[in-house]
Amino acid sequence: MPENEVKIEAELKGTTLKAYWYIFKVNRAVGVRELQKALSLSSPSVALHHLEKLKRLGLLTKDELGKYYLKDEVKVGVFRFFFKFGKLLLPRFLFYAVFFSSALTLYLIQAILKNESPSFFALTLGFIASITSWYEAIKIWKEKLI
Repeated sequence: MPENEVKIEAELKGTTLKAYWYIFKVNRAVGVRELQKALSLSSPSVALHHLEKLKRLGLLTKDELGKYYLKDEVKVGVFRFFFKFGKLLLPRFLFYAVFFSSALTLYLIQAILKNESPSFFALTLGFIASITSWYEAIKIWKEKLI
């Protein structure tokens, strides 16, 4: 991991991480008051502190209207387990869960249509892969900050 990412990961915690997550999620310029309301912060100065901290880390830039927007997307902490699909943030394990579930379903349909009994090994492997992937996807989804 590059030194800059280590520093960012060390600083990107708590409310600062929630602020970054919110801006990452909405994917547009955000003002101090908007962030305060979105995160239910006690005052605009608290929101400003976290926005300036993110700016100091090189993750945000500030325009002439005082709005902050993403400069760089970083994959640190919980962000490593998500990918952006349009406006959605989805757990990476969701792809595996859908893949293994679909493969298992197609295998069962194919076995039924051919009047063959499915292989115990294939069924076991498919069920374990599906269940494990769904478990991890749901667990990571629940860890989502906002």
